[in-house]
Amino acid sequence: MDTERNMKFMQIAMSHLPEARDFLEKKGIELGMDDIQPMLQLLMNVMNDAYELGKEENK
Repeated sequence: MDTERNMKFMQIAMSHLPEARDFLEKKGIELGMDDIQPMLQLLMNVMNDAYELGKEENK
């Protein structure tokens, strides 16, 4: 994955983290510090897949 794109994806994921945390806490699921990194990686994987799909569709 491109390093610059990866950093942008991380910024996007971090900007949505409070919303995700609130959603999970309302469902009775606590998000600890150990859980944040895997959750951010999952969000970044989704964003990268969406990026690649868009790239393929524009060919």
